[in-house]
Amino acid sequence: MIATNGPYDTACFHAQQAVEKLLKAWLTRAEHPIPRTHDVEELADICATQGLDLGSIDLEELSTYAVEIRYDADFWPAIEDARDALATAELIWMTVSTTIDGAAPESKGDDQAPPQPDA
Repeated sequence: MIATNGPYDTACFHAQQAVEKLLKAWLTRAEHPIPRTHDVEELADICATQGLDLGSIDLEELSTYAVEIRYDADFWPAIEDARDALATAELIWMTVSTTIDGAAPESKGDDQAPPQPDA
């Protein structure tokens, strides 16, 4: 979508959704309750309490793409907005996936092996 003439609102919406799902995946991995919110800043704050360091990644603009794009017919982000949203989503993806791949979850005291799928 970014390589074409749009629609850039769709690209921004999907970037926000990707970040939201990545942060909720982190909370799932941490066995933390998942709040019912689209606010990625709120999710990032909760993830920080569960050991995810996102540094100074700015998520403020992404949260607006969850709702405003869907309900405000006059909201049309520019290509630069779409590029920024995609870059942020990629940065969150790299941070979350590297952190998950690089560190096993802390033991909850349950030493049982996970169930294996039927062969």
